[in-house]
Amino acid sequence: MMRNRRYELLIETIPRRSRGFRNFLPPHTCESPEERRLWTGLLPPPPPLPPLPGDIADVLGEVSIFTAAGEPVKFKDLWDQEKGVAVVALMRHFGCICCWELASALRDSKERFDSAGVKLIAVGVGTPNKAQILAERLPFPLDSLYADPDRKVKLFSRGESLKKAYKNYTIKATPDDKSGVLQQGGMFVFKGKQLLYARRDEGTGDHAPLDDIFDICCKVPRV
Repeated sequence: MMRNRRYELLIETIPRRSRGFRNFLPPHTCESPEERRLWTGLLPPPPPLPPLPGDIADVLGEVSIFTAAGEPVKFKDLWDQEKGVAVVALMRHFGCICCWELASALRDSKERFDSAGVKLIAVGVGTPNKAQILAERLPFPLDSLYADPDRKVKLFSRGESLKKAYKNYTIKATPDDKSGVLQQGGMFVFKGKQLLYARRDEGTGDHAPLDDIFDICCKVPRV
């Protein structure tokens, strides 16, 4: 009874928009105020984001990550680097409940983006087997999901301040290297190598509205 009551208390700390993912929550409660703040999104906002270089596609081009099936692939090969329009969503890690929420929204929007000729790409911190957990349980299309176990696509990070808060957090899809949970998420829109839009999530669950992202993509000249 005590365990069930503590589990219910944990549920009450999660933003209502995330409660549809109740079945994916770990069967333990947050044991510290720091962990509770992680769940409720009450951590201080990250410092201002330094400007990204305009050639970020070239900077990351040779970076190797993995498909969810475990095949290595270079960042530059994820979409047409000449004229292709792509939305790249950086997820914090495959065990993040808010990233599962984002992945669900991406999955539900994929047909709309596909019809507009826009490629949706989701990259998460963790190994391919962790990506497969998300893909199978959510589900999520494997051909749009990529794993970055070594955090090579590391553009946004929360740094040292969260290490203590995260040290006891656990879920099956969490990276084996717990430092991976310090990655901050974000969203990018590219046309070829040109970066058209970049946004860092200002907190856990603070994802860019996909309707806004779709509108940006629709305004991109296709010549």
